[in-house]
Amino acid sequence: MERDKHFILGVFDDEDVLLHAVKDVRSSGVKIHEVYSPYPVHGLDEELGYRRSRLPIAAFLFGMLGTCLALTMQFYMMKFDWPMIIGGKDYAAFPDFIPVTFEMTVLLASFGMVGVFMVTSNLKPWANPRIFDVRSTDDKHIMAIDIANNSAMDEARIKEVLKASGATEVNNKSFDE
Repeated sequence: MERDKHFILGVFDDEDVLLHAVKDVRSSGVKIHEVYSPYPVHGLDEELGYRRSRLPIAAFLFGMLGTCLALTMQFYMMKFDWPMIIGGKDYAAFPDFIPVTFEMTVLLASFGMVGVFMVTSNLKPWANPRIFDVRSTDDKHIMAIDIANNSAMDEARIKEVLKASGATEVNNKSFDE
């Protein structure tokens, strides 16, 4: 069954006011869906309660996969598939494998991080993005509050909290799912 998603948007002009507003809104018991800003705001992720990203773990694992694949590929090619003695060295001279191994490590780590980021962020080429307010890419900070996640507090009280915390505008926004 499809249903609409209803949001209350608080529009802020200043990043300092936004940071204090996030603290005030969260302390009043309102659950914030997301905050959209035209540029990074220092300290916003801590105020929203976000945990540290696990993307570096994925980068390390994909980098290790790249290292293992590069060493296995080179060892197999030089020792079994097409053995050649180059410059009087052994078939599997590991110091010669360092440049290719480094490049393969960096390649797989970067592609893996991009893939993991796109999957966890739900970024798909065919997705239809939700645009809460077009001014969030220009000069306004937008705090989106999902009404369904805040059933303990009515809509009028949420709007009062946003106004009291410094929002210049408070609007409603609905999306068809």
